Amino acid sequence: MTLDALKGASRVMGIKQVTKAVKRGAAESVFLADDADAHVTEPLQKLCREHGVPVEHAATMKDLGNACGIEVGAAAAAVLKQPIC
Repeated sequence: MTLDALKGASRVMGIKQVTKAVKRGAAESVFLADDADAHVTEPLQKLCREHGVPVEHAATMKDLGNACGIEVGAAAAAVLKQPIC
């Protein structure tokens, strides 16, 4: 999955919101910025491994923020699963 997947997808941004999405089983995949502080992203990466959520990487927080359509950087973002009707 590439950063382009974030543009049209249902998503959440930020460490806290992405962590909540992973814990409740709503995250399809997670993107982490490589230039974000490791002490912030490592616990989320571990949580993703435990829950079987694939992790993709973005080079910078700015790139990840741009892909999400915001003007500030983002350390993490998640594409949410589509609800089953």
